[in-house]
Order: sequence, then structure tokens, then C-alpha cells
Amino acid sequence: MFMDLCLQEEKTKSWKKLINIAVSGAAGMIANHLLFKLASGEVFGPDQPLALKLLGSERSIQALEGVAMELEDSLYPLLREVSIGIDPYEVFQDAEWALLIGAKPRGPGMERAGLLDINGQIFAEQGKVLNAVASRNVKVIVVGNPCNTNALICLKNAPNIPPKNFHALTRLDENRAKCQLALKAGVFYDKVSNVTIWGNHSTTQVPDFLNAKINGLPVKDVIKDTAWLEHEFTEKVQNRGGALIQKWGRSSAASTAVSIVDAMRSLVTPTPEGDWFSSGVYTNGNSYGIAEDIVFSMPCRSKGDGDYELVKEVIFDDFLWDRIKKTEAELLAEKRCVAHLTGEGIAFCDLPEDTMLPGEM
Repeated sequence: MFMDLCLQEEKTKSWKKLINIAVSGAAGMIANHLLFKLASGEVFGPDQPLALKLLGSERSIQALEGVAMELEDSLYPLLREVSIGIDPYEVFQDAEWALLIGAKPRGPGMERAGLLDINGQIFAEQGKVLNAVASRNVKVIVVGNPCNTNALICLKNAPNIPPKNFHALTRLDENRAKCQLALKAGVFYDKVSNVTIWGNHSTTQVPDFLNAKINGLPVKDVIKDTAWLEHEFTEKVQNRGGALIQKWGRSSAASTAVSIVDAMRSLVTPTPEGDWFSSGVYTNGNSYGIAEDIVFSMPCRSKGDGDYELVKEVIFDDFLWDRIKKTEAELLAEKRCVAHLTGEGIAFCDLPEDTMLPGEM
């Protein structure tokens, strides 16, 4: 017994410094899948201890206590601390990762503009809190929808944190695109690479098959059915969330949690040579010709240090570029809708159409 304790003590001495991970919406279904993955070491590895700081509301505090109890009872060696609260200033204190999941779902009859305003107020406040108390190098992943514009609002309210540190989650869309390409080609998904989701996390998103590869070959050389690529493939990816709800009456909580893990791991693990991943990031300085000052999903690669760079070696054709401009127009219109929350004056809503978010009914 004494020897076992000594070995365990030696093991913990070799661990890295504890990191603080704050999670909002921590009593919800996405978090219920995600938190146990984080605690098990799936993202940061077997030698990275962590503290989970969970944010809820007065209405969800009892459920949050239950989540904390389950995490404690699971005896994860790497999970050194679990704390819960309803005050974001306490929960976000010294956070090195902030996973912003909590948001109001779109209800029956609610216009997209209304959802932008209601959730935008949540993310404006959370941006201010992160700016005040989080680590200066905190990495922020916005999951709550509409996630691109919520991420923009958040970063605009956190001027002391680099805009490059904010991400809108589009990794689930990328994973869905890889799945559909693999199924069509009759290969396993790990043979599919270089998949980009361009633009907004809405039904205007653009799954890019032009630059994607299967077994190292351009997708269009492997899947020669152009009509399928341009229509069925694109629409399946855009509408996958809604199709899932229709099948079993609930949203894609488990696969969303998996995609958050994938998104985080892509930032702390070097990107495989020649490949890239998708993330909704701040467009300032991009070389593609996409409008600046919005959060737009683009191809990224990382050295594994938490940072990323935009991929340069992508090509465009008229089909791809036309659709990129459509999703860009939607994001620019959303930005005008929330000008009162980003410090840019009076809001004016002229959304091109009331597009659905993936997973909405």
C-alpha cells in the first residue's frame, strides 16, 4: 500500500500546472456529455490536472449541484477541483478556457433578430466579465447560438483579450461533412481530410468539397457526382441538426460535446502535416477577401500552442465563392442587428432571410 501511494505521488509530481476551465450552461445536456470527457483527460492528456468551474443560474443550481456530485463520484485523478456558481465574476476568475454553452433556445414564433438580441445581451455581459477577471490569454469557444455573432459580441466586449482567442464552434458541421463524404465514397472517415466549413453556423454555411480530400486525392476526383456534391451533400450538412431532431425529438447534445473536444484538441495538438480544421474566427487580416470585423468559419491550422493561423493554400471556384458571399452577407446583416451590443451605434436589422440554425425546428 505504501509503495502504491509513493508511486502515485511520483506520478502527480510529473503533472503539468493545473488549468482552470470555465463552462457556462453547465447543467445542460451538452455539458453533461462534455464535462466527463474533459475530466478524463481526452483533451489535454494524462498528465494535465484541471479545475472545472461551472456556471449556472438560480433556476438550474440544484441540477448543477447534481452534476458536481456525479463528477466527484467518478474519481477522475486529473480532476482536482469542481466548483459551481451563478455569479460569472466568480466562475470566470482566472479562467484559461471558457466554454460558453449557455444560451436561450429559439422558441416558437421567435424571429432570428429577436434571438440575436436576447442571446447577444448574455454574451455581451460574459465578454465584460472575461475581460475583467479571466486570464489575459483565455481561449474562448462560443457554442450558444447564433454562435458566430455571439462570439463577435463577446470579443467586442473584451478589449483586453486578443480577438484571435475567440472561436465560434463549427466543428460539428465539419464532422458532419466528413461523415457524408466518407459514406458516399465508401471509406472510413479518417480517410477524409482538408474539410472546411465556411461562414455562419446556420443553413447558409458552406461545406467545401472543392478543397477537401479523400485518401489524399481531391474529392471531385473520387466522387464524380457533381450534382450530389452541390446539392444533396451541401444540404445534408446544412440541415443535419434539424433532421436529427425530427428523428428522435432532441438536439445533438452528444455529438456537439464531441465536437467541442475536437475543437479544443485541434488547438492544443499540432495539426497533421498538410491538413487543417474549421473554426469560426475573427476575420481581420484574412487573405481570402472575406469582409473584416465579423466571426466567420475558415480553415485553420495550429502548432498545438493554443494559437492558430489561417490556411493559405485554398482555391475557390464560382460555385464556392458565390455561397461564401451569401453566408458573409448574412453575418454582416447579423452584425448590424447587434450594433447596440458591440459599441457600434444603433442597431438596424435587415436580415436577408430568416434562416434556421442547424437543429432548429
